[in-house]
Amino acid sequence: MGRRLLQSQRNAELLIDVLRSLAAERKFELHDFVIMPDHLHLLLTVHNGMTIEKAMQFIKGRFSHRLSHEFGYRGEVWQRGFTEAQLMNPESFEAHREYIAQNPVKARLAASAEEFPYCFRYLAKKKVEAKVGKG
Repeated sequence: MGRRLLQSQRNAELLIDVLRSLAAERKFELHDFVIMPDHLHLLLTVHNGMTIEKAMQFIKGRFSHRLSHEFGYRGEVWQRGFTEAQLMNPESFEAHREYIAQNPVKARLAASAEEFPYCFRYLAKKKVEAKVGKG
């Protein structure tokens, strides 16, 4: 991505909505994510003939389309390609999950992963707090 296109609340929340909608459509299983100002990290599983390339095409395409149509953005959004790692065991899965969660902390965007609003841990914490508040 390069530019800090995802640093705005509007764009980060749009990308979260795209991820949620694609996961709800069962395009992939989303385990974790963090949206940094100029890139994102995802931990996902693809099934039933879906490839990681196709999943990324869905994410990039839907976000770009919505950014253009809903907010009039006309520039380039994504850089070509992406980097992937196949996780073969639970230890690797957890290590990658922790790496993803700690990204905003290492970048000094938050004191803890739970405080950074554009990540899985923050949203999971808010969801639990909302349930406790209703109970």
